[in-house]
This record gives sequence, C-alpha cells and structure tokens, in this order.
Amino acid sequence: MAAQSLRIPSRARARALPALLLPLLIVVGCTGNAASATPPFPPTTSLNPIATAAPSASPVAYPLTLTDDEGTAVTIPSKPKKIVSLTPGSTEILFAIGAGSGVVATTNFDDYPPEAVPLPDVATYTSVDTEKIVGLGTDLVIAGGNNFNPPVSIAKLRSLGIPVLVTYAKDVAGVLADINLVGEAVGESTAADSLAASMGAQFEAIRAVTSGAPHPKVFYELDAISKIYTTTDASFLQEMIQIAGGDPITTGSTTNSEIPLEKLIAANPAVIVLGDAAYGTTAAQVKSRPGWATIQAVQTGSIVGVNDIIVSRPGPRLVLGLLDLLRAIHPEIALPSGLPSPVPAASPAASMP
Repeated sequence: MAAQSLRIPSRARARALPALLLPLLIVVGCTGNAASATPPFPPTTSLNPIATAAPSASPVAYPLTLTDDEGTAVTIPSKPKKIVSLTPGSTEILFAIGAGSGVVATTNFDDYPPEAVPLPDVATYTSVDTEKIVGLGTDLVIAGGNNFNPPVSIAKLRSLGIPVLVTYAKDVAGVLADINLVGEAVGESTAADSLAASMGAQFEAIRAVTSGAPHPKVFYELDAISKIYTTTDASFLQEMIQIAGGDPITTGSTTNSEIPLEKLIAANPAVIVLGDAAYGTTAAQVKSRPGWATIQAVQTGSIVGVNDIIVSRPGPRLVLGLLDLLRAIHPEIALPSGLPSPVPAASPAASMP
C-alpha cells in the first residue's frame, strides 16, 4: 500500500517511528516554542532505558541480502563500518545493540543517546544531504519509510551504490522486527535479537497486567493550538494506548489526525493524555478551553502529561513510553517486577488543580 502523508500540526510533525513512524505520526520532536517550555518529565537523556549491549560475537556472512519494510531487496556487500542513520529510532537501536561506534552521521533532530548528539547532521525533517553522506564514505544508510525521508533521496543514494535499508514500524511487532532487521544488517544479530526478545516480554507483561482492568476512554492530545489532533485509526499510538489499558479515541481516519471538538465531546474521554505537555500545555489550560468543560476527564481532573518522544519513537525506550502511558491511564496498577522504572508521575500537567 502506498504511503500517505498525514494531516498533522507543524509542531507535532515528523515521526519517530522509523517512520516512528506510522499512520498517525510519531512525534520525534516538534517545532514551535518547545525550547522555552518547561518539560513536565525528565529530559530524554536522563532516562535509564535498556542498557547498551556489547557487540555481538556471532559471525554474519556477507554479502547479505535483506528485504526492508518497503519490500525492497537490499544487498550489503560487507559488514558496515560507516553507517548513517536517518531516523532517531534507528539511531537509538544502533547504539543499543552495540553498533554505535560505526554511526558516522544522523539527523538534526537526533537527541538520544548523548553519544549521537555531536555526530554530523545529514538530514532535516524535509531533506537529506546525499552529497554529504557520499562524502563520508558511507557503506550503509538506514532510512525511514512512509515519506519520513524523501523517497527521491533514498533513490539517489541507491543509484550511487550505497545500500539503503528502509524501516517503517506500523505497530509494536514492527518495532521489534525492525530491531532484528537492523541488527542483522550491521552484524549484531545476537544483541538485537536479545533486545527485541526482552522488549517483547516486557510488553506482554504489561499487556497481561492491563488485560483485566477497566479500559477507560482515552484522548491522546498531539496538539490543540488551532485545531485538535490525536491518534488515527489502526495506528501505532492507538495500539500503545490499548496495551496500556485504555480505549483510544481516534479520528475515524487512517491518514488524518485532526478531530473536531464536537466529536471529542461526544466521545467524552475519561482520561486526557497530553502528548504536547513538553511544549507548554497544562491541565489548567485544557480546563479553560471553551466547550471542554462537559468532558468527563476535565470534570474529574484526569489530565496527565507524558513524554511523547518515548511514547512514539520506535526504539529501545519504547517500553518506558508504554509505562508512561500506563501511569497516566492506570496510576493505581502495581507493576510486575523486572520492568524498567516508569517516568516519575510528578509534572505540571498532572498536578494542576
């Protein structure tokens, strides 16, 4: 199926799910006044996700031909030594499986892990510097599908003889599959398989905890400055909310993330989750919005901010994002042992009267 662009707000555009990321939008980072806003949660660089793995010792036979998420057969002649990552999610994966030392460039919106931040930038949200990538002697590019990176740039790099592996995780299973795919491509299958298996087990543990709990209606706010934006149907974010024990309110479209206020009021969410909390949105602001006073979550004060980056970025910290959602939707649920520590609940959005 051909990828389609989504109608989403500029400050919530982009995405991280390798194209972070999804029939919704995976907000890798947004434009706007984020720099001046006070984050209602720890900075992403202070979180303690799954530890970085040691390089895998298992040999991989090259040349290696893999099929990427767009169905393209990609041949990698030898073990990559100079890797360019064009999505924040793939960057995190590479470092987590022990391949970070081979990453020579990323994008200007990569913010994690700290080691990736000073690397040269070869891409923005809208463009890819193919000449710079070639000049670095790159022998593997990992790009994002669904127009996360311009298809014309991917085609040009391939025409110049550089293998380009395109990832596009449409769901949680896709994220785990992409971890395995990237690991195989860079010769770190053992570490990648271990990471994906660990994450999969943690997701199932959380799913088991929430399966018997009530699933309140949840509205996940991506943005509401001029229009209201939320998760689309059959999207990655919709699945994350479901696993966290919520009944997600969606737009009714797989491509348009805008929802009319009338539809939101009629859906009457019991919980409002502020994915835009990092950009200054607070519970007090939500309560003061015209027309929102009749919504159950507004009346009960069930308005909670989350870290949208870890909730929506398809990479090793996704379990932390799921725990953040779980904390927002079901703060009463006790977590099983063996899971990472969730993001602290204290936040301006969550504590507003």
